[in-house]
Amino acid sequence: MSKVWFVTGSSRGFGREFVQAALGRGDRVAATARNTDSLQDLVAVHGEAILPLALDVTDKVAVVEAVQRAHDHFGRLDVIVNNAGHGLFGAVEELTEQQIRGQMETNFFGALWVTQAALPLLRAQDSGHIVQISSTGGVTAFPTLGGYAASKWALEGLTEALAQEVAGFGIKVTLVEPTGFATDWGGSSAAHAETLPAYDEVRAALFAGWSQSTLGDPAAVGPALLKIVDADNPPLRVFFGAEPLGMVHQLYAERLKTWEQWAGVAAEAQGAQGAQG
Repeated sequence: MSKVWFVTGSSRGFGREFVQAALGRGDRVAATARNTDSLQDLVAVHGEAILPLALDVTDKVAVVEAVQRAHDHFGRLDVIVNNAGHGLFGAVEELTEQQIRGQMETNFFGALWVTQAALPLLRAQDSGHIVQISSTGGVTAFPTLGGYAASKWALEGLTEALAQEVAGFGIKVTLVEPTGFATDWGGSSAAHAETLPAYDEVRAALFAGWSQSTLGDPAAVGPALLKIVDADNPPLRVFFGAEPLGMVHQLYAERLKTWEQWAGVAAEAQGAQGAQG
């Protein structure tokens, strides 16, 4: 049975790939973007199967209206993809209040507003799948990307709780955690803090490591997401890219080692009464 999608950030990058993959197999899509001009070529090919919607996900009222309009237009919503977002480059000391608030407004609150708007509709039909586009940076953090990581870690915590809350309503939830891809994530769509010389070496070391990494092909993410939304038992978390799995094996081993090394202090901090319990 064909699905009805609601995809944010559809003008380029992952969002556009998701929209094209869904339309290509006969699904219908409400595709949102700040400017829908970039979607007109898809309208020319797919006609009424795509509903372009101009949307800034930081506008909560507009989000509610867009989700409802998409539902009214197609009669249902099956897959919600919170893809809209941007990168933020800067050491913690370098970030301005405006930059970090803008990062959270788009990457975290935008996804929250869409999720909240869609949930009553999905509960009413006892089905649906919410897909949050997170990042490898939602599992670990890299220097000079603390603001970005903060937005994705917040999204991951919210979504893990959400998955437990809505499982009884037939709603599935998935966090997609991509590694580096050949998109504009770090280009014109990103925000860059004014740099301080004190962090030049940290920045150079990070970019040197990245220059040796292989970027993923964005064209592959659409078919990959189709497999996830078609699965009877989709994952709560899934990487897009082969590299992160090896990275998290080491990451979690180091975290467990540290927690175990300091287990005595942890027990002391609980106090005598807690230890007896």
